[in-house]
Order: sequence, then structure tokens, then C-alpha cells
Amino acid sequence: MKGWSVGDRTFVWGERTYIMGILNITPDSFSDGGDFFNPASAVAHGLEMVAAGVDVIDVGGESTRPGASEVPISAELARVLPVIEGIRQQSQIPISIDTTHAVVAQAAVAAGANIVNDVSGGQADPEMFTTVAALGVPYILMHRRGTPATMQQFTDYEDLIGDLLRYFQEQTQRAIASGIPPEHLMIDPGIGFAKTTPQNLTLLRELRQFHTLGYPILLGPSRKRFIGDVLNLPHPKDRVWGTAAVCCHAIAQGVAMVRVHDVAAMVQVCRMADALWRSP
Repeated sequence: MKGWSVGDRTFVWGERTYIMGILNITPDSFSDGGDFFNPASAVAHGLEMVAAGVDVIDVGGESTRPGASEVPISAELARVLPVIEGIRQQSQIPISIDTTHAVVAQAAVAAGANIVNDVSGGQADPEMFTTVAALGVPYILMHRRGTPATMQQFTDYEDLIGDLLRYFQEQTQRAIASGIPPEHLMIDPGIGFAKTTPQNLTLLRELRQFHTLGYPILLGPSRKRFIGDVLNLPHPKDRVWGTAAVCCHAIAQGVAMVRVHDVAAMVQVCRMADALWRSP
């Protein structure tokens, strides 16, 4: 697998685990909704993540938590663009735009974003693949069924891992046919998206199977509900240690990047896990 040259750094898959820091500009995200809704506080938090050692800042303006409603594209743009511009004025850190809308992706890249992170995997907007191809930026393709409002109604799988592998084969082929270079693609199995707690645990145990697809893997376990179910922790911000355990397991399974809220803590977790499981 080739790496990426993005922003002020080069990503070499397998060399170490890369950290994507979550920056939600939303009032209703499951864990941090409203924490950074003000652009100034969001920019400040982004720069704090840079100081803590983050590799990518993932800026999102629409909650993808189970049950979340869609927001108008105009509102999504108004949330994310000032934050992207504000971070970019002070840092060349790679920025990804967390969106399912091609128009938002295009505007975000124009404002300074470097990567498109699409939780719908190209299913929500038929223009997404061609837009990303024209932009020439890396694209993260996640597995999800339905929408945030409906996805927990679609947790019946004939063969969980087999179904996901077929999905990625189909969607990556569509992306490539639309002009996105294979080396620009990363896949995300979508922990917590249209999956029950037992299914999330099965997915984690079988992560190595996704290497057969030939793409770097992103995993986003941070503070997720399945961790709360296992540890009996109803409040997402109490799930830092559970997140750390999942990140360690994911690194042992060879993931390329983890998407987390608690950047400073997870940088330490990942560096230690790298020392144990990455080839010297």
C-alpha cells in the first residue's frame, strides 16, 4: 500500500499508527455536542490537538449519531468553513471534512481541507465520487446502512464480515471507476453504524480480514455505545479507558489510523501499542 502526502506530513502505512482527532461543530453529537459549537472555541480545540500530536483533524458539521436528523447544507457549511479556515490560518495540519455531501466537500477543500471522510461511503450523494476525483484528494469510505435516523433498523446481516467485504469491493470499484485513484482510498468498517454491540465486537475480532481488500483501514471506536454496554458506562466521556483498549486491539490487528476524541491520551496509547506490535 502506498501512503499519502497531505498538508505538512507524509503518511506511510504500517510505519506507525496515525491519529485522527474529532472536531464536531454540532449541538447534538452523542459525546461532545455543543462543546465546540462556537467557531473560536473549535479552532482553539483544533490547535490544542495539534499540540498534543494529532495527525489529522476531522471537522464535521452534521451529527452522525444514531437517531440524528439531517441539517440543511447551508447550516453545515456555515458551521465547518470558518473552523477550517481558522485552523488553516495557523497550521498546515491535514484536515479532513466529515460530510456526506459533495457540495460541502468541495467548499471545505477550497477552504483548506485536504481529505474527504464520508460516513455514507458514497451512497448519500451520487455526485460524491466524481467530485472527490476532480478535487484530487484522499477519500475515506465508510460502511453504513440507512441514515443516522434509521441505521439501527438495519442490523440484520446474512454474514456480517462477508457482507462488509462485498460492500467495500463494490464501493471501492465504483469510486475507482469514477476517477478516484486506488492509492487515495482508505476504508472504515463503521463501528457503531448499523451494528449491534455483539456485531461490533465480532467486527473488531475479525479486523484482519479487511486487509485482503488492499486499502489502509481507519477505525473510529471513540466513546462509542458498545464500549458503554460492555463496561456499564452510560456517559460517553467516561469511556476513555475502553476506547484505549479498543485502539490497542486495532493496532495489533494492523489498522492504519484511529479516530478519537481524547487525542493526548490516545497518542500515548498508540505510541506504546506501536512499540509492542509494529515491526521495528
